[in-house]
Amino acid sequence: MKKISRREFIRLISKSAGAAAAMQLLNACGMTPAVDSATPTNTPFGPAGQQLTKMGSIAGAVVPTGTPLPSGTPTPTTPPATETSTPAANPAYLAVARGGDDPEALVRAAVEAVGGMGRFVPSGANVIIKPNVCTSNRIYEGAATTNPWVVGALVKMCFEAGAGRVRVFDYPFNGSSPANYQTSGIAGQVLAAGGELESVDWNKFRQTSLPSARSLRSAAFYSAVIDADVVINAPIAKHHGGAGLTLGMKNLMGVVQDRVAIHGDLHPRIADLADFIRPELTVIDAVRILTANGPISQSLNDVRVMNTVIASADIVAADAYATRLFGWTDPNRLGYVRIGHEIGLGRSDLENLEIEEIPVV
Repeated sequence: MKKISRREFIRLISKSAGAAAAMQLLNACGMTPAVDSATPTNTPFGPAGQQLTKMGSIAGAVVPTGTPLPSGTPTPTTPPATETSTPAANPAYLAVARGGDDPEALVRAAVEAVGGMGRFVPSGANVIIKPNVCTSNRIYEGAATTNPWVVGALVKMCFEAGAGRVRVFDYPFNGSSPANYQTSGIAGQVLAAGGELESVDWNKFRQTSLPSARSLRSAAFYSAVIDADVVINAPIAKHHGGAGLTLGMKNLMGVVQDRVAIHGDLHPRIADLADFIRPELTVIDAVRILTANGPISQSLNDVRVMNTVIASADIVAADAYATRLFGWTDPNRLGYVRIGHEIGLGRSDLENLEIEEIPVV
């Protein structure tokens, strides 16, 4: 009997119910979807504008709702033809890169230490990168959305490893996908690296049963994520008023249609989501972190520059380590981390893990 990967198994079971079932569920709940129907998938949106700097001033980071977005349409570059990269020998279980003034250098150092992108991305792979692009009224310096240079670096590295297609996707809770990609600065970086921007298409949500879940028995997942060969999770580390912190596991709420249902039993259902999706790689952006009043603060006083990137194949370990950035001494204080460890999704016992700390000049 032919063996199949976990990702192939997810595809098979998720195709047992389609978008029609998802729409029936939403209609029954009286919910009206916010669809990006006027904007085709992969529209080349303009860059976020000249206010963006990799590590510079955070003055003016809050953009009021309704502020016109800068014009301009960058032309995607053609990814370079490269040989498939060879995974590094003896990779660290988790890597933390710190310092310097270049987010891309941090990403490259951390990912290389855990085995290199070739460990996670096979030649010809269809890759989805899932950042946090939750809102259209904050530029990245407000630490509500993933740093655009972190996302752009991941796109580049996937192509360098031999990926056939690389898309960036998030289902925002505020604003449309095009506006969010542009305001955050992610549009410009992704397109410059040759990647694509996946706008939300309501018909691509697929109702799926989770028979092994502890709390979330069914959800409508975005099919492009389920059907991808490789999922790379790229959250920003930030405070969250309800969950405590938004990190890798919670970032996966952006691939399901009904987030309200997740909040009904938040920490167990976040763990169920992560257990189902199981991204191949988690890269946590802590170039800037939001220390209070999240998920979208009104004050730049809540933003702290950390110049740090965390990478691991273990989403629980990555999240557990990231709690340290907020001064937490016990990662299991974060409910979904504790549950993730208990169910065997990953490990929060950091003292027993091989962790490589990398200074980046």
